[in-house]
Amino acid sequence: MADIVLSTLNARYIHTAIGLRSIRANLKEFRERTTIAEYTISDQLIDVAEKLLALEPRIIGLGVYIWNGLQVAQLIRIIKAVDPGVIIVLGGPEVSHLPLRLELESADYLVQGEGENNFYRLCRELLAGHRPEQRLIPPDPPDPGRLVLPYDEYLDEDILHRVCYVEASRGCPFCCEFCLSSMDKTVRYFPLEAFLAALETLWQRGARNFKFIDRTFNLQLATVTRILDFFLAKEPPYLVHFEVIPDHFPPPLKEQLRQFPPGSLQLEVGIQTLNPEVAAGISRRLNMDKIRTNLRFLEQETRAHLHVDLIIGLPGESAQGFGDNLNLLTSLTRAEIQLGVLKKLSGTAISRHDRTHRMVYSPLPPYEILATDQIDFQEMQGLKRLTRFWDLLYNSGNFPRSVRLLWEEGDTFQGFKAFSGWLYQETHSTWKISLKRMAELLYRYLVEELQQEGTRIAEAIAGDLQRIQGRPLPPLIRAQLKTGSKKPAPAQAITEEAKSIGRRQQKHLA
Repeated sequence: MADIVLSTLNARYIHTAIGLRSIRANLKEFRERTTIAEYTISDQLIDVAEKLLALEPRIIGLGVYIWNGLQVAQLIRIIKAVDPGVIIVLGGPEVSHLPLRLELESADYLVQGEGENNFYRLCRELLAGHRPEQRLIPPDPPDPGRLVLPYDEYLDEDILHRVCYVEASRGCPFCCEFCLSSMDKTVRYFPLEAFLAALETLWQRGARNFKFIDRTFNLQLATVTRILDFFLAKEPPYLVHFEVIPDHFPPPLKEQLRQFPPGSLQLEVGIQTLNPEVAAGISRRLNMDKIRTNLRFLEQETRAHLHVDLIIGLPGESAQGFGDNLNLLTSLTRAEIQLGVLKKLSGTAISRHDRTHRMVYSPLPPYEILATDQIDFQEMQGLKRLTRFWDLLYNSGNFPRSVRLLWEEGDTFQGFKAFSGWLYQETHSTWKISLKRMAELLYRYLVEELQQEGTRIAEAIAGDLQRIQGRPLPPLIRAQLKTGSKKPAPAQAITEEAKSIGRRQQKHLA
């Protein structure tokens, strides 16, 4: 049983909510009377409500984000229907900025911004029997130097099986209009010695997967140097993830990055757009010379896994303009390229473009762009499907050689866009397409639509698939390799090959 229960619905089990842990760590005399109970968006809400109420809390604190907002809104209605007396307090980005776009009338209080100070004060009042009249509690950003660090709140199960989120700083000095971090233009750092000591404790407990949530990790060289030295002194295997700005890699930082062994370092490089006019329109800094130089360095001189970002639907950017970005980026790097869709987050300055560029967004989380003056609804839907298929083929790493045959020495965007349109016509889905079926569809498109030579394509796809030992080849690919013909394998050969595979599987089972 607990007086206070802190909960949220994570996107996946592997994720952990560092915000809940920081709240509990700073509840002072109420910490031991507080329980953290995390669930996922795939859990049944009625079951979540049952488990929360079984703890008999007086106060339930829920974190609300774009990925769980609709579910949390339903969850609090269920909880209030069963137990109207329990006090529900909401926090997180979806209640921190106006306008509030979710139906959250059933909640008793909304704590805006960083909640360590305000949630503690509110609980102190509520548990003393007082009910503050003010429902919407404005932000009170804490001094990181006065906070209790949250890392002791990670359980052994979290450390062994989930990602440990950590933060060396809060805030961002830049003004990108689509980003909530741009609203806090000062960077506040946690005391470095205490932070490094906490990392050491996590390491000694067995943590090997660290994801830093700092928005501009490589901004302050003195801090980043000490943190990188901490990991460089450790014995792999481990994986540490940083989000970095693409135009700030001074020589000492480059020298450290060169030293990380393979598989130990992941860097998320925020690009978003490579169009100077579009970047200027959303107050984003863009130094193309430094971006080119630093991407080349990261790709050629480090063994880091790179993850670079582009956004679809920015004000003033057409579909072809986005395509030009993708073409340029694939020419600069072979890194994972995450294609995101612009979202209209409450409180951000992106709303100032609504009238000028006829920006239309979904009224439901995650508030994605639906149309602009440059991209109509139908074209935007096609681009969103393209982003999903790009993940399945390019970013997955399943087809590193064969996916490039879609635009061989040509236009990446137009080549993949054509394939994406054909793929959707064939499947009418962007989900639940098995690896085997995707391999066959890729083969068919390259051979039947682009008239590429059958055996060459089959060999490329087979080579990609068999990079992982034990993967079976789809019958269509196996049949083409068996015939050795430059033409696509005949339907009879494919059928016979499929029957042969079935007979071997039956014999193995027998």
